[in-house]
Amino acid sequence: MTGTALQLGLDTFGDITRGSDGELLSAAQTIRHIVDQAVLADELGLAAFNVGEHHRREFAVSSPEIVLAAIAARTSGIRLGTAVTVLSSDDPVRVYERFATLDALSAGRAEVILGRGSFTESFPLFGYDLHDYEVLFEEKLDLFSRLLTEQPVTWEGTTRAGLADADVFPKTEGGLTAWVGVGGSPESVVRTARYGYGLMLAIIGGPADRFRPFVDRFHRSLETFGHGPRPVGIHSPGYVAETDQQSWEEAYEHFEVMNNTIGRERGWPAYSRLRFQHDVGPEGALYVGSAETVARKIVDTVTMLGADRFDMKYSTGTLPHEKMMRSIELYGSVVAPLVQDMLASH
Repeated sequence: MTGTALQLGLDTFGDITRGSDGELLSAAQTIRHIVDQAVLADELGLAAFNVGEHHRREFAVSSPEIVLAAIAARTSGIRLGTAVTVLSSDDPVRVYERFATLDALSAGRAEVILGRGSFTESFPLFGYDLHDYEVLFEEKLDLFSRLLTEQPVTWEGTTRAGLADADVFPKTEGGLTAWVGVGGSPESVVRTARYGYGLMLAIIGGPADRFRPFVDRFHRSLETFGHGPRPVGIHSPGYVAETDQQSWEEAYEHFEVMNNTIGRERGWPAYSRLRFQHDVGPEGALYVGSAETVARKIVDTVTMLGADRFDMKYSTGTLPHEKMMRSIELYGSVVAPLVQDMLASH
C-alpha cells in the first residue's frame, strides 16, 4: 500500500432495475435512484462513489458526469468518479473540461477512471473504427495526460486533430485525480505506470491472487519511469445482506440475468447455482454474503494485493433499489468498520 488507510467505495453501472411490482423501471427512475444511493453512501462516510458509462439498453447511464454533478449538489464528503470513462470513443479535451467542471461543483472531489470499456457500442455510435481500438486509447491517454498539467498543450496524433499551444478551461483548484481501469493485461499495467496514473484493477472473475504479478509489475514500472508511489484499487461485484444465505438467495437471480444477457452475445455457457457458489467462495470474485463474510474477503484480497482502495460494484442486473439501499447501508455501517478493525489487527 502507499501508506494511507484503506478506502472503501462503491461502483454502479446504473443497471435498469425492477420495481416492487416486478416490472422494469424506466431509465429515468433508475438514474434518480442512483443519486439517492450516492447520498446514502456519503452519509455513511464511504470514500468514493463511481458511475459507469454505457450505451446499451441494460444500463441507464450514458453521461456519468451529469449524474455525478447532481450527486455533488447533494453530498459533501464522498469522492465522485467514473467506472469507467470510455476514453477511446471520447475526446480527451472534452473529458478534461467535464471533469474539471465536476471538480468545481464538488469542491475538489472529482476523479476520473479512464478505460477502454468492456463493451464496444460506443465506437460505431461516435464514429470510431474498432480496428483502431489500441491506437485510440494510447493516443488519447497521452493527450489527456498532458491536459492534466493544466498548462498549454502542443500535441500531434493520428486519431484527432493536433493541438498547438492550446489552453483548456476551467482550471481546477487542486488538480484532477485520475486512474486507469485495467482488466489484467501486462501491457496496460505498464502503460498506466508510464503515465503515472493510479491503477484500478477490475477483478470480476477468478481468484484475486492471480493479479499479484500485475501489482508487482506496476510498482516496478513506476520506479523505472521515475514516478513516486501511486495507489492500487480493486473493483469487484458484491452484495451484502444480514446472512450469507439471505444474500445468496436475494442476489443470485440478478447475477444470473446479467451473466446470461451478456453471455448470449459472447458465447458463454448459461450461468448456474454451482457457478455462483464458486464465485462467492474464497476463489471467486463475488463479494456476496453477510457483513462479516464480505469484510473478511475484502481484507484477504487487499492484504494479498497491497491495495489502497476497494470499490464494490453493488448494482447487478435487475436487483431492486430497496435491496441495493440495504446493501449499501450494511457495507458502510458494518462492513467498513469490520474491515478497518481486521486490518488493524494484522
